[in-house]
Amino acid sequence: MPNASARPKHGRRTRRRRRPDPARNELVSSSLESAQQCLFSQDYGTAFVHYLLVLNLAPVFKDFAKESFRFTLFKWAEELDSVGRIQDLFDCYEQALELYPADEVILNSMGEHLFRMGFRDEAAGHFHKALKLRPDFPEARENFYRVANWLVERWHFLMLNDHGRNRKYQQAIQKAVQNGCNTVLDIGTGTGILGMCAKKAGAAEVYACELSKTMYELACEVVTANGMDGSIKILHMKSLDMEVPKDVPHRVSLVVTETVDAGLFGEGIIESLIHAWHHLLLPPQRGENEFGDRSATGRVIPAGATVFGMAVECLEIRRHHRLCVAEVGGLSMAAAGELRSPVSCSSEPDDSMEPYTTERLSRLPGGYKPLTEPFTALNIDFNNVQELEGLSSREVQEVRLLVTQEGVLDALAVWFQLHLDEESSLSTGPQEDTCWEQAIYPEHSAKGFVLKPGDELIVEVSCRDAYLRLCSVAVLRGGHKIPLDKHVDSQYSGNPNPEAELCSALACLQTGQSQTKDFCVLECSEMALLNNQEYHLSFCVALAKLISQLKVKCQNQEQESAFQSDRAVSANCSSMFYVLDVSEGFSLLSLIAAGQGHVKAYSSVEKTKQQEVLKRLARSNDISEQHLEFWLNHTEDEQGMLQRPSREKLWSAIILDCVETCGLIRQKLMEKASLARCLLEEGGRIFPAKIVVYGMLVESDTLLLESAVQGQEPTLGFNIAPFINQFTVPVHVFLDFSTLECRHLSESVELFVLDLMDTNANYIHREVKLQATSAGRVTAIPFWYHIYLDQEISVSTLNQNSHWKQAAVVLQQPLEVRAGEWVRLAVKLHKSTISISAHIENAPGQME
Repeated sequence: MPNASARPKHGRRTRRRRRPDPARNELVSSSLESAQQCLFSQDYGTAFVHYLLVLNLAPVFKDFAKESFRFTLFKWAEELDSVGRIQDLFDCYEQALELYPADEVILNSMGEHLFRMGFRDEAAGHFHKALKLRPDFPEARENFYRVANWLVERWHFLMLNDHGRNRKYQQAIQKAVQNGCNTVLDIGTGTGILGMCAKKAGAAEVYACELSKTMYELACEVVTANGMDGSIKILHMKSLDMEVPKDVPHRVSLVVTETVDAGLFGEGIIESLIHAWHHLLLPPQRGENEFGDRSATGRVIPAGATVFGMAVECLEIRRHHRLCVAEVGGLSMAAAGELRSPVSCSSEPDDSMEPYTTERLSRLPGGYKPLTEPFTALNIDFNNVQELEGLSSREVQEVRLLVTQEGVLDALAVWFQLHLDEESSLSTGPQEDTCWEQAIYPEHSAKGFVLKPGDELIVEVSCRDAYLRLCSVAVLRGGHKIPLDKHVDSQYSGNPNPEAELCSALACLQTGQSQTKDFCVLECSEMALLNNQEYHLSFCVALAKLISQLKVKCQNQEQESAFQSDRAVSANCSSMFYVLDVSEGFSLLSLIAAGQGHVKAYSSVEKTKQQEVLKRLARSNDISEQHLEFWLNHTEDEQGMLQRPSREKLWSAIILDCVETCGLIRQKLMEKASLARCLLEEGGRIFPAKIVVYGMLVESDTLLLESAVQGQEPTLGFNIAPFINQFTVPVHVFLDFSTLECRHLSESVELFVLDLMDTNANYIHREVKLQATSAGRVTAIPFWYHIYLDQEISVSTLNQNSHWKQAAVVLQQPLEVRAGEWVRLAVKLHKSTISISAHIENAPGQME
C-alpha cells in the first residue's frame, strides 16, 4: 500500500501560512490608533507618518484606510505648501503613489500642486493618468483642459490649419532639398511637420529638436504614425545645447525653423541662428554663384524678414494700457499718480516690462484708425551671421513718419514679411488672412496726444537685447519738436488755434511736467477694469442703496430699543458697517464703499505700490484712512480671507470676484459664496447677488480652426490631427464676440442662473430649448453673463466697454439645423465649470 502521506511528484506545493507576529500586529494596531488620534487633533504630519507605517506593514488595510489616508495627505500637503516645504510635499505624494499607484484622486491632486509650481508637463502627465484610470472624473478632466491651454497654445491649431502657410514652407523646403541641401535640422519642430516636409522632399538625413516635453512626445508620435520614425531623429533639447558630433553626426546644410512670434524675435530666433551658424550649419554660400555645390554650404529657411509698422488710434488698446477716465465710481483719480500696463517700450531694456503685446487688429472691438502709412522698420538676413551678431549693437535708428489722419496716438502696430527664399514669402499684416497676430507697442508717454495731418512722428527703432523695440519719442509740428516723454496732457490738443495750441504744448513741457510722478504698474485687465465706468457706477449705486437700507433698519431698531431700554441693540447700530472686497488684483470697490460714509471697508489689494495708490486716492477724496484697511495684512494667507471682521461683528457686504477676465466663472465661486453667506449680518448682501448666463447658437469656422486641426488636407496630407487634437479643449476663452466671424443661428437665451444669496435656488443641470432662426451648422455656443448686484442693478460682460471677454463651447461635431427647428441644450455646472451639449429636438416645445 502506498504511503498516504507521500507528496505527489508533480503536485502543487502547499504554501506555508505566515505565522502571526504578535509584535508586528501590535505595532500596526497601535500605529493605526495613533494615526486616527493625530487626525482628530489635526496633527496631520504625524498622522501621515503613522499611516505610512501601517500601510507598508499591513497592505490588507489599504481599502479600509484609503479615505482617511487621502484626507491626511491632502491636509499635510496644504501645511507643507504654506511653509514652503515643496520638496517634502512632493516626497509625500511619491510615498502615497507607491502605496496607491492607481489612485486617480491622489494623481489629480499631485498634478494640481505641480501645475501651481509651474511644472506643467509633469502636471499634464498626472492628469492624463487620472483620466485613463477614470474617464468620467470631472476634476481631472477640467484640470487637463486647463493645463492643455498652457502646453499646446491655441495658435498651434490655427497654424496647422493654415494650408497656405504650410504649403509655402513645403515648397521652399522642397526647392532647397532639390538644390542639394540634403541634411536638414528643424529647430523648434513642434508637431514635426517641417521635418516631415524635408524627408518627403528627399532629404537624406533629417534631425529635429524640441524643448517642450509635451510637444517632443507629440512629435515622436506624429513621425511614427507617418512612417518616418526611423528616418527623422528628434531630440528633446534646446538647439543652443546641441553639439557636433554628440547630438548630430556632422554639420547640416539646411536649418528650417519658425521660432518667431508676432514681434519676430521674441522666441529667440536670433540667438538660435547665431549658435546654429557657429556650431551646427555648414558655412554659408559665398558670392552670387547659384550653380555651386549647395550640399557643401549651409542656408536657413526662412532666409530673412522685413518688419513694418504704423501709428494707430485704437480705443480698445488705449483702455487696456492707460487710465482714460478722470473719475471712477464717484472718485476723482487725479491723485492716483501714473498708472500704466506692464507693456512699455523704450530704447533702454527694462526687465520688469514687456516691450510689446499682441493683438489681431482686424478683430479689435471698435476697430482701429491708421494715423500714418506703413513704414519699414527693419530688414534682417538670417543667412548672414555677421548681420545677426551685429543686430543688438546697431545704432538706434530714427524714423520720421508723416501723419496722414488726425487721431490720438495710442500705439505702434508692427508686423513682418517672412522671406522663405528668393521667391516666396509670408506676411503677418493686419489685412492678411493669416494665423498671425500683430505686435502692439502701446504709447504711454504721449497720453492723449492728438496727431494731426502734416505732423511728423519721430520713432526710434532698436534691438538692444534681441527684442525689437519701437518707441515714439517726439512730434514735429510747425517746425517745432515736441517731446512725447514729458507727459504732454491732451488738454491743449483740442485748441482750435494751432499757434496757441503749440505754445500751450511747449509751455506745458517747461512747467511742472518734468516732476517725478508716482508710478504704479497694473495688469492690462486691471487697467481695463479701471476704465469700465459703468461697472463702478453700478457698484456705487448698489452699495449706496444697501447702506441706506441698513441705516434705516438700524434706526428702526434703535427706536424699538429705546422703548425696551436695550442698550446692546443701540450700541450695535451706532457702530460702523463693515464691507469686505475680495476681488482679485487691483480694485477700487473697497474705496467706493468707504466713501459711502459710516462704512469701514477692507481691501484685498496686496501689492504695496497698489495700496499706496488707494491711500492717496482716499486722502484726495476726503475719505479717512481709518475707514480703509487692507485685509490681507490681517490674515496669514489668502485661504483665510473669508472670516469675520472681528469676534463681535459680521459683514454688511462681501464683494466677490465672480468672473475671470477670460470669460469663465471663477473656480470655487459657489463654495466661496456659501461661506460668505454665513458671515453676513442680517440684511447684509453678497455682491453680486446673482449671475445669469446667456448664450446663442452660432456657425463659426473661425472657432473650429482655433480649436482643432481639421483633418489632413491643411497639414499637407500628414496625419497630425488625431495627436494634436488630444489637447483640444471644449471651451474657447478670451473671445471678442462682437468681432467674431460667425453667423447667428438663434436669438440669445438664458442658459443658467447662479444665485449667490439663495443656495436653495441653485441647480447643477438644466435643459434649455431654443429655436433656430436660420439654417446652418451649429459649431459653437458663445456665452456671457448678466451680473446682478441686486434685483434691479446689473452689468453685462457683453458690453463693448467691459473689461471681460466672452467664452464659447465648441461642439466636437457640428450640428446641422434648419430654420424653425428646435435645439435642446443640456447645460451642466460642475465646480464653476460650464459644459454644454446640443442635439435636435424632434417635437417642438416651450422654452424652459
